[in-house]
Amino acid sequence: MSDAEWARVRDLLPVPGWLAGQGGRPEGYCHRQMIDAVRYLVDNGIKWRAMPADFPPWPRVYAFFARWRDTGLVAELHERLREAVRRADGRSQEPSAAIVDSQSVKADATVTLASRGYDAGKKINGRKRHLLTDTLGLLLDVLVTPASTTDRDAARILLHAARKRLPRLSRVWADGGYRGHLQDWAAQNLGLVLDVVRRSDDVSGFQVLPRRWVVERSFAWFLRSRRLVRDYERRTDTSEAVILWSMTMLMSRRLAAHHPRPVAARAA
Repeated sequence: MSDAEWARVRDLLPVPGWLAGQGGRPEGYCHRQMIDAVRYLVDNGIKWRAMPADFPPWPRVYAFFARWRDTGLVAELHERLREAVRRADGRSQEPSAAIVDSQSVKADATVTLASRGYDAGKKINGRKRHLLTDTLGLLLDVLVTPASTTDRDAARILLHAARKRLPRLSRVWADGGYRGHLQDWAAQNLGLVLDVVRRSDDVSGFQVLPRRWVVERSFAWFLRSRRLVRDYERRTDTSEAVILWSMTMLMSRRLAAHHPRPVAARAA
């Protein structure tokens, strides 16, 4: 992280229990070192044991990553960054509209048979990432499943969880794979309008579709992180955590660009 990024991220970090007077042993490494190490792994796609010597030892970094994954701290940091980016863009902290889509990716040999599947449509053996983004392309929720899971079944889980966290959410755009009974279910049980944006049958070749291009761009953002080019994780919640870390990198850089450091601070 640059100093400008750290200045924006530092105030949004969850407070450790020992620092808040809740007990526990003080951490041996500062959060900036640990976050930089995790970001390096996600961005460059290295193995944990290949962590450069400039960072803390890899077992300590992995323990930090696992603790933030299991306690939901990375999700909390991601949510705070998303709210800050939306405020900087002149939007409300909580979105009222979203876009849902999925992406099938090949799985590495480390992925167990129980958590992988075959997507017959894409002809991919691996996992499927189900994303819910706002109209800026920022991630609202993510669900990683075997590639054999249908979009409609995963969307039930994704939309139900998002509706509880985001009360203002009222409209969701999707592609033709989500049409049918899911639209009725979303309206009756969640009070959501699920709009299906269909591709015209008269157009051949590539076509930019309204609203749907936003989530496709989000998938492209994730693939800049080499750890996400293929699914290497043994657990699906680890895959989801890696996606959240990738998105925090994009948002922290965007915040630093919106709010550069003062000249005096740069000189110091």
